Amino acid sequence: MPRLIDPCPFPTSSGSALDLDEVIARLDESGVDLTDEASIAHCTNLLAGLGRNPDFLATRVIAALKASYADQLELNRYTAQVFLLHRSPRGFYLRANLWPSERDAAYTTSGPAAFSYGVPHDHNFHFLTIGYFGPGYISDYYDYDSETLDGRLGEPLNLQFVERSRLTRGKIMLYRAHRDIHSQLPPESLSVSLNIMDEGEQVPWRDQYIVDLDAGTIARRPTLTSGEMLLRCAVHLTDNGRDVAEQFAKAHPVPRVRANAIGALAAVEQGEGRAAVLERGLRDGDARVRDDCRRWLAL
Repeated sequence: MPRLIDPCPFPTSSGSALDLDEVIARLDESGVDLTDEASIAHCTNLLAGLGRNPDFLATRVIAALKASYADQLELNRYTAQVFLLHRSPRGFYLRANLWPSERDAAYTTSGPAAFSYGVPHDHNFHFLTIGYFGPGYISDYYDYDSETLDGRLGEPLNLQFVERSRLTRGKIMLYRAHRDIHSQLPPESLSVSLNIMDEGEQVPWRDQYIVDLDAGTIARRPTLTSGEMLLRCAVHLTDNGRDVAEQFAKAHPVPRVRANAIGALAAVEQGEGRAAVLERGLRDGDARVRDDCRRWLAL
């Protein structure tokens, strides 16, 4: 399960409250490396200090509303659940996440899946989180070993259930990429968490897994870059698009991209031509690419 960094309940944790601008400046100065113990400790202290500040988020939210939410519309790449606090050029961002209860209008209007409730998943990046407001969402936590996986749909994950727990106010946890899986449940009342998120250049190329808990397998891989979507469009529009897709299918270092390039090429072929493209993919050196092509051949 995610690593518990600060088990002390709020507000008994020692230390003073920190201002958002101070936290941003200190994070930008030092950078964020959530694989390094010294950086984790530094980020934890700053996040805990921000968590002790009861006023900063309300001040920031009111200012954004008065400014017609312009900065959020420009910078926020996530859903309405996310309130972006800072996106750093040093490969991380700071955000607040809103977690509605079953009684909140956002939940009843959008449904639980809009907030990842009941959608067991891992993450393709590390992040620190702290419970900031409200009772906190509940999670069932599982461990798995990504080093043993190919990443094929339906592949067993050998899940190990750890516990069910709540992200209470002041509790800090480190979610580890490709290790921690959680299935979230809504809090009893509206809650907010604060997150320091890894946004390195490698993140878009790593797959995230949606998990079938009953079967204990990979159900979906939702990660997809805009370039992969554009590639599927380009092969339909121009021969140059096909040339690019051919190159990606042969030589791109990311297996997912090779598979999607093969899928794009197959999509503009019919009958034997389509089968020939996918059969080439069966000779790829990566098991995940071969499995994708095998499934597409069966359609």
